[in-house]
Amino acid sequence: MALRTEHEIHGRRRSRNVGLGIVLLGFVALVFALTVVKVQEGGLVEGYDHQPRVSLTPIEPQAATNAPAPAPEVPE
Repeated sequence: MALRTEHEIHGRRRSRNVGLGIVLLGFVALVFALTVVKVQEGGLVEGYDHQPRVSLTPIEPQAATNAPAPAPEVPE
C-alpha cells in the first residue's frame, strides 16, 4: 500500500483550523481572566437586571403624635 501525498486543500484547511483554534483559545482566556478579576474584586455577583437592595434594618418610626419635631438646640 503506497502512501499518498497530502493535497493542498488539506494544508489550507489545517491552517484555518489552527487559526480558529487559536482565536477560540484567546476568547476562553479572555473570559477566564475577566471572571478571575470579577471574583477577586469582591463586587456584587448580581447583574444589572435586579432591583436595588433595600435595607434589612428596621427604620425607627418617629413619635405617633401630631406635634412638630423639636427644634435643634443652638449653642450659646
